[in-house]
Amino acid sequence: MWVLMYVFSYSISPAATNDKAEWRLLPTVVFQEFSNEERCRKAKATLEGSLGGAGAKLRSGLEDLKSLGKADPAQIIIAYNVECLPK
Repeated sequence: MWVLMYVFSYSISPAATNDKAEWRLLPTVVFQEFSNEERCRKAKATLEGSLGGAGAKLRSGLEDLKSLGKADPAQIIIAYNVECLPK
């Protein structure tokens, strides 16, 4: 048995908002079981691709806002980690 685990979190720089509750959000942790390593690794690759694509879209949107003087991508940190672990 294998377990796919991923952690996703993001935080906002204190310079971006005065609301301290928004500075650091609790990470989301998800576990999913797989019957074999190959299926787990395939799911991991798919998930990493999806998270990477979402990050690229977000970064692009923030760059557009930055050009209008409305946002700065450096103020937001997005982090994720995806692992396949033997159970």
